[in-house]
Amino acid sequence: MRVVPFALASVLALGVPFASTAPASATVSSAPGSSTTVPDWRMRSDVEVGVGGGTVSSPSYSDSGWTTVPARSTVVAGLVAAGRYPDLNFGENLKSVARSDFEVPWWYRKAFRFEPRAGVRTFLELDGGIISRGEIWLNGAEVAGSDVVVGAYPTHEFDVTSLLRKGTNALAIRASAADPARDLAIHFVDWSQPPPDRNQGIFRDVRFASGGAVSLRFPRVSTDLPLPDLSRATVSVRVDARNNTGSPVTAVVSGTYGDGPFRTTVSLGAGETRTVSVVRELRSPRVWWPFRMGGQPLYDLSLTASVGGAVSDVARTSFGVREVSSVVEQGARRFFVNGEPFLVRGGGWASDLFLRTDVRRIADQLALVRSMGLNLLRLEGKPENDEFYAIADRLGIMVLTGWECCSKWEDYASFGAEDYRVAGESAASEGRRVRNHPSVIGFLIGSDRAPGAVLEKVYLDGLARAEWELPVIPSAQALSSPVLGASGMKMAGPYWWEPPSYWYDKRAGGASGFASEIGPGPAVPEMAELRKFLSPSDIARLTDYSAVQYHLSPSATFDKFSFWGKALDARYGPPSTPDSLVRLAQLAGYETVRAQFEAFGRNGSDRVRPATGVVHWMVNNAWPTLYWHLFDYYLATGGGYFGAKTALRPLHVQYSYDDGSVAVANTGLSGVAGMSVSATVFEVDGTVRAEETWAADVPGNGAVRVGTLPAGAGGTYFARLLLKDSTGRVVDRNVYWLSTRADTLDYTGSTWYHTPQSGYADLSGVRSLPEASVAVGVASSGGVTEVTLRNTGGGVAFFVRATVRKGVGGAEVLPTDWSDNYVTLWPGETLTLRATYRPSDLAGARPTVDVEGVNLPLSVH
Repeated sequence: MRVVPFALASVLALGVPFASTAPASATVSSAPGSSTTVPDWRMRSDVEVGVGGGTVSSPSYSDSGWTTVPARSTVVAGLVAAGRYPDLNFGENLKSVARSDFEVPWWYRKAFRFEPRAGVRTFLELDGGIISRGEIWLNGAEVAGSDVVVGAYPTHEFDVTSLLRKGTNALAIRASAADPARDLAIHFVDWSQPPPDRNQGIFRDVRFASGGAVSLRFPRVSTDLPLPDLSRATVSVRVDARNNTGSPVTAVVSGTYGDGPFRTTVSLGAGETRTVSVVRELRSPRVWWPFRMGGQPLYDLSLTASVGGAVSDVARTSFGVREVSSVVEQGARRFFVNGEPFLVRGGGWASDLFLRTDVRRIADQLALVRSMGLNLLRLEGKPENDEFYAIADRLGIMVLTGWECCSKWEDYASFGAEDYRVAGESAASEGRRVRNHPSVIGFLIGSDRAPGAVLEKVYLDGLARAEWELPVIPSAQALSSPVLGASGMKMAGPYWWEPPSYWYDKRAGGASGFASEIGPGPAVPEMAELRKFLSPSDIARLTDYSAVQYHLSPSATFDKFSFWGKALDARYGPPSTPDSLVRLAQLAGYETVRAQFEAFGRNGSDRVRPATGVVHWMVNNAWPTLYWHLFDYYLATGGGYFGAKTALRPLHVQYSYDDGSVAVANTGLSGVAGMSVSATVFEVDGTVRAEETWAADVPGNGAVRVGTLPAGAGGTYFARLLLKDSTGRVVDRNVYWLSTRADTLDYTGSTWYHTPQSGYADLSGVRSLPEASVAVGVASSGGVTEVTLRNTGGGVAFFVRATVRKGVGGAEVLPTDWSDNYVTLWPGETLTLRATYRPSDLAGARPTVDVEGVNLPLSVH
């Protein structure tokens, strides 16, 4: 049985990793069409085991001293689940794990029961390779050696019918030590401190699949829309039918999706595999779109092979009716979905450092991604498990997958015959695994480099075996390969601090073309979050910008705050305490992340050198860090998150840091006429300096400039923009703190990760605002809390943040999806913020709300 992907309902029902404190009993089914996933493992170091696979896989061998670990479990992930270490997220505890423990092989073992059936074949399936290599043993016999099971991604299937016995059986896998510089495995590069085992072990499912005379493998679906017509679609269903016997056999392959059932007959010679194909026209198809552009309907395909009237095997998959294409224009890659231009405003995704699968956590993170408005996630290496793609399908978040940089994957000169084989198997396996998901938009066969002719052919041949039909891109850099040509992407930085004005200049990483990975670097969480993973001495060291921070990068380029801190001091004034630094970090993160996405949104409509895509580096963290995220490891949302959420609203009014213009951006497909924009410029003391109103007819899937914001006078000032519909209802609100002294940049000093500043804005006025007065109303019910804020004072209430707590003085409820936060109100203004969360996350406490701002003392409600 081949099931790709899981249904979302079953995905969410899984909830948490498959961890256990005692081994689960297991019975492998021999029913035709059945599939049994190994539920957990017993694990131990080869040094401690001291015997070979023939002994370890004997059913009579005792593993009573071994450690029980989850089904998908690298070695360190298993030891963490078993409580072997202190909290490896905290302080420098990760350093306490000895690297030498993982420079040797580790064994995984599972005993199970089996009841053979006449005429049924049983296959051992690996959803991916074993990191870095695997020996597979069953009941004392070697199934495959480490010359076969190589690399993180190749899938494998072995007929083990003859090795299985009635009663107790034992499966054993020996995982070799891993080295990302040597192996086609997984590497976290400079994203976090490295896992001590370098992800050695089993990180995907191992299962037994049983079938009769004919097995079904690799169900795939292709859809073709006669664009721009969406009223019909050609749907092609293909599946490989394999004769498992030594004699000819005839099977009936039947299936269903959408409008009705179908069936066809296939005759197979002894041991033959043949592709069964059914092509039908689907009238009035439910078309799948990225979220903001339409709905996300899915079709469920179910296939059955029958021989002699009895079920021999079944296969299932889900698919969406959609069409993706891509072109390179003016040197920039542009994607289209269902014929409509798709302006990418996405982020880089990080898997868990220990490759653990926590489905609820993945779902929570993707929900935050969608709520923020990001429409794409880039996976640089570390392609996620099936549940990730299934959730992305349901949420309408596009996924750009591909290989990683800075490891064996791009050490092309070191490739030998085995490496080319494993690379091709990896492309074919990953292509087959994700090709049916409508959320997938393309495959990057290079990241920081582009493969040469030989390796490019290996990858393209592998993807062709998977019948890959989506764009294939040679590199995330501005590079090319012989067949694919130019990538149409750029990787010109930055990766560390830049001011808001940087993003509007079309040089370097500014808003033109397709920027495959760029961002402003440091992203310091709020203090309550920092205390979860930093010691008091770590926190005290935050104000020392030249100090190495363990929870920054292992790379010497990014292990200090350096010029981020210099800019913070110059623009806002030096923070006197870590608490002050944390608050200023939220301000800086909000303003520059907002500007990054707003600039690419506005310039997406330019005729010359338009912006076609941006991938913010990054969305999330593999492990708790102080940089490269829009929400932190614990799913708390800080200034950068809400800067992005503001910029990515579906109908959005925004200020331009380059020319002072005011623009309106629309991510929907339909234009909106009869709108208006009101702009108010305030002095820092709240005095209104200027007001303007402009009419706005906003195009669909584009942006339009509507006017120019009047300038302030003398240092720091504020601007408030209101976008109203034809009835006068406010549909978007955006507040800026600006300076009459501009941030300036020295492009002659640019590096691959940074363009230095030559001058700094003066935003210090926000630190001397008089204390504000805000009335707070709170209403909570069933996992929803509404917080109404009303400015009852005589001056501005700046950057006001609300948090839902587990009772008075309790921890923040996480994750929480806020409609908005870090808001600014002028006298008489009222805003209502809405928070949604799981009631169970209150742990029985009554929800309370903390409210505080830059000039608003903490209050509890």
